Amino acid sequence: MTFPHPLMAPVVELALQAGEAILPFWRTGTAVTTKADESPVTAADLAAHHLILAGLTALAPDIPVLSEEDADIPQSVRASWQRWWLVDPLDGTKEFINGSEEFTVNIALIERGQVVFGVVSMPTSGRFYVGGAGLGAWRGDQGAPPLAIQVRQAPAAGEAFTVVASRRHSSPEQERLLAGLSASLGPLELANVGSSLKFCLLAEGAADCYPRLAPTSQWDTAAAQGVLEGAGGEVLDLGGATFSYPARESLLNEFFLALPAKAPWREKLLELARA
Repeated sequence: MTFPHPLMAPVVELALQAGEAILPFWRTGTAVTTKADESPVTAADLAAHHLILAGLTALAPDIPVLSEEDADIPQSVRASWQRWWLVDPLDGTKEFINGSEEFTVNIALIERGQVVFGVVSMPTSGRFYVGGAGLGAWRGDQGAPPLAIQVRQAPAAGEAFTVVASRRHSSPEQERLLAGLSASLGPLELANVGSSLKFCLLAEGAADCYPRLAPTSQWDTAAAQGVLEGAGGEVLDLGGATFSYPARESLLNEFFLALPAKAPWREKLLELARA
């Protein structure tokens, strides 16, 4: 199919190629190095990074790249960027190291701090997600045409309200929010999944809400935010504003809430998150 943005299709292909570069290292006991922030990095992260950097530079030489594996770019330089790529070559490195399939390649195009579109690919299956606000969203699987996806505004009759949670990261604030949601909406079903796939569950209508009141970095979220926004969802800060990616000194995100844009419980969620 023809995607509505001219850079979507080549970036999807690049994300899939990065996945192919990662797979030879998966479940092979590849060496793990610890970075300055105590996060792990492997040869697979670096192989994907170099492939993506070369591919994006060839595709659009005028658009700079900010990657988790090359993030030491001064804020004074980044402040002059109007458009840039925000990349996590291997999101879910801990899942990758542990042999899980729940790791992804994330590539987002940012313009003036807003996500234009994002691509999330799953190396182990070849599945990908792509989308952007006003552009639509799709899930692609090997051997089949991409399928348009959309958020659900409420669970189907008889289904529980499903909240996506992290296996590894929570906080007292997040636990209080979940308790408040349960009190307001009834028993919750928790869907635990790694990496940026949390957003993708919402985007394809398999879950209802993803609150994150614990740390993330910009490259963890931007690509999947594009997918969710294209599918009719939104990502908000706790003040209710659209989540953005300014060229600030710190590349850590504020807390956020991911949900369907027209959810009837939107204001209740914001109220609980601010409590």
